[in-house]
Amino acid sequence: MSVISGMAIFFIIWWTTLFAMLPFGLRTQAEENHIVRGTVASAPARPRIWLAFLRTTIVATIIFGLFWFVTQKLGFGLDDIPHFFPDL
Repeated sequence: MSVISGMAIFFIIWWTTLFAMLPFGLRTQAEENHIVRGTVASAPARPRIWLAFLRTTIVATIIFGLFWFVTQKLGFGLDDIPHFFPDL
């Protein structure tokens, strides 16, 4: 895998992980009993987006590391998938 391919795969994993990690640790304005006029009650009370970015980067790095290990060190790839399901 080239460096550019690795960066592209990490970018895709990072964005997917971001959307999966956003709800964790989120407190809405309704839960805090402090709704700012002009916003919906389900809006975040304190977004803390940099904390979400940090958590996303850590989890995405772990996932990418596992992906790299399986594809580069163990040698598995997309061409190996049919070998796991021979009867299909």
